[in-house]
Amino acid sequence: MNMIRKVGEMPNIPSPFLMRDWNQVAQHYDALVFDFEAKGDFLPFIWWDRSRSNEKRDTFGLPSYVGMDRGESGHEAINCVAALLGATLVGRDKSNQNSVNWVSMCENYYNTDNGEFLFLNSTRAESGRSFWYEIYPHVLLYSLSFYYPGLGRLDEIMHKTADRWYEACYELGGKNGIPDFNHLSYNFQTKKPVDNGKWVEPEAAAGIAWLEYMAYSKWKDPKHLTAADWCMSFLEQSANNPFYEILLPYGAYIAARMNAELGRDYDVQKLINWCFDGDSHCRKGWGVISERWGDYDCHGLCGSLTDWGQRWDLGPNPLFDEYKEDSSGYAFAANTFSLAAAFIPLVRYDTRFAKDIGKWMLNAANNARLFYPDALPKQQQSCAFYRSDPNHVIAYEGLRKKWDDQSPYMTGDGIRYSWGCIDLGLYGSSHVGIFGGIISQTNDPCILQLDCLKTDYFRDEAYPTYLYYNPYDLEKTVLIDVGQGLTDIYDAVSHVYIQKGARGETSLTLPPDSAVVVVLSPAEGSVRNQGVKRLVNDVVVDYNTTM
Repeated sequence: MNMIRKVGEMPNIPSPFLMRDWNQVAQHYDALVFDFEAKGDFLPFIWWDRSRSNEKRDTFGLPSYVGMDRGESGHEAINCVAALLGATLVGRDKSNQNSVNWVSMCENYYNTDNGEFLFLNSTRAESGRSFWYEIYPHVLLYSLSFYYPGLGRLDEIMHKTADRWYEACYELGGKNGIPDFNHLSYNFQTKKPVDNGKWVEPEAAAGIAWLEYMAYSKWKDPKHLTAADWCMSFLEQSANNPFYEILLPYGAYIAARMNAELGRDYDVQKLINWCFDGDSHCRKGWGVISERWGDYDCHGLCGSLTDWGQRWDLGPNPLFDEYKEDSSGYAFAANTFSLAAAFIPLVRYDTRFAKDIGKWMLNAANNARLFYPDALPKQQQSCAFYRSDPNHVIAYEGLRKKWDDQSPYMTGDGIRYSWGCIDLGLYGSSHVGIFGGIISQTNDPCILQLDCLKTDYFRDEAYPTYLYYNPYDLEKTVLIDVGQGLTDIYDAVSHVYIQKGARGETSLTLPPDSAVVVVLSPAEGSVRNQGVKRLVNDVVVDYNTTM
């Protein structure tokens, strides 16, 4: 029985199977987009923004889409900060790359000139427009600040904005019990919620819970924990699926982590299934694909299960009625990559989901190549004419189930809605470092090594921890490198030591159709139990030995 219902509909091994080296993709992407000397159509991508908004320094800009009008400050944090984080996750030091401190430049998104004192999606943004556009840039900034502690004003911005979001939670109803996030946004100037009568974005609760718990983990200010609990209580009592865009998976992660670290009892399974199911109450069909499109498995990709060509905010278009029954589906690169940032570290805190998350990730990691131009024939993509990306590291914004009698079809919204000339998008591609930092390949191409610590930000001390999923119906052995020191290999799923006193490259035997969460702890460490937790040398290796 699957803990995540949708994963039960996915194949153990997707077909055709062709795994990209995601770390290499991320490395090539970083080299391309930060190259001022790049030659080709619409290159270089990067430019200098000399408007000096919010900070008395120049910053950089990247277009959200290939060919997009740059404008001096026409760039987004969701793209530019994601590019810095993605490069960092694959080992590049963006605070000193070619003698340039790119990380400090992102402080220009901290909107102080207009009095917002929030880290927003542009350098001249105001609150009150859209929760996810206002919260997700903070998620990226907090993630980045974990890897660059003490650098510039990052810690200060994180602390001050966490306080600001606490205030928003308080005004949205925390002062009376549980905040109400059934709104479009929150205006920090008027201290009032904002609505447009068309849609709401209640997954804001998940994003803010993540922000507040990250701040609490760093500074232990009880008000940040209070805000995190307020937000999680809103999700806990919600009867309807609040998944709107990209934030809800972070709430599932926080539920698992707060349960493990603090003994809370939030419903992790409900939140994860909401992310997958596609039965969102506020955005029809938003979830995870579990279908084969044409000759390709597209299982595991994130987006709309019901989009068949209409503008979701403007309603059906009779010109496209013929597509409605058999063509529903539109997956997105940014959303797919982002899921991994929340779900892979989640298994550390709740190993019940290890097998399903491992199986989902194998599908997503294989099928995400379908966002890139080299994965499909020219007739199955809208911009096959673009040739200035020989390593194929710029992804299409999305992948449709069917378009122009082709299935699947690489595309985006730019050309279709006439606001862009090319459907290849940097804002999705900039997230590829999440896959690149988490995924490593083993000697078996279908068994991945997934780093559970890479996006587990502001955590307590931890030993190297990896998720391995064996998709075969027979026992398999893979080779892993545990380092040169003597190491004990502990499995947090079965709660037993697999091997003791290992060194260097060693074999790891995996039962059929199963997952292990391997913790590499020092050999002969002092083991003790503390309630349901198991610790080695006072470092937790297993958060719940009773699961």
